[in-house]
Amino acid sequence: MLDYDNYMIQELIRKRGWRELPEFERIRSIYNFIRDEIRFGYNVDDSIPASKVLKDGYGQCNTKGTLFMALLRAVGIPCRVHGFTIRKELQEGAMTGFVYKQAPKNIFHSWVEVYLEGKWYELEAFIIDKDYLGKLQQKNSNCTGAFCKYGVGVEDFKNPVIDFNRNNTYIQSTGINQDFGIYDSPDALLKEHHQEMGFIKKLAFRYYGRHMMNRNVKRIRGGF
Repeated sequence: MLDYDNYMIQELIRKRGWRELPEFERIRSIYNFIRDEIRFGYNVDDSIPASKVLKDGYGQCNTKGTLFMALLRAVGIPCRVHGFTIRKELQEGAMTGFVYKQAPKNIFHSWVEVYLEGKWYELEAFIIDKDYLGKLQQKNSNCTGAFCKYGVGVEDFKNPVIDFNRNNTYIQSTGINQDFGIYDSPDALLKEHHQEMGFIKKLAFRYYGRHMMNRNVKRIRGGF
């Protein structure tokens, strides 16, 4: 899945000049690219390779994380993936109607951890692009504390910690209800854990559900 030798990935790295940056700036620049230029959305499957996520131009926690890790590995940054599940209530609003009703109670989730200057940092806030988050904040301007809906689960909705400056970043962490631990790659994580969903529901998500969810996300990003 971390196909960082793919020509599109290598060309992106060359154009952005990421290899020439100091280590911290390398991580931060790639992080910002994943967060804001690969927009929040739902791909066909969690197991697609990084190059497919880049080609799609959008992703969610697991798929954006795969591309993030591929870019980090390609420029020499140690990284790993941490697997979880989150409560489906966190997806309410992005998931609506029949799709939300039929969704599993526990949604497969992950974030990426990077090693910098002798310390591991937990990075999750790359999942939600700033444009999408900003529209949610405008729509819910009266929310002054915790928020858990529309793909966002944070303690401080007005001021979530989403920028990387040698710190952990979180955007869905308050929805976590099960911890699967740390893995070297998304391939290794998916061999042991994945979204629990029957064959029929999986097909329904692939060919119907995710398109409805992407339509909802587009509507939200446009200002509801």
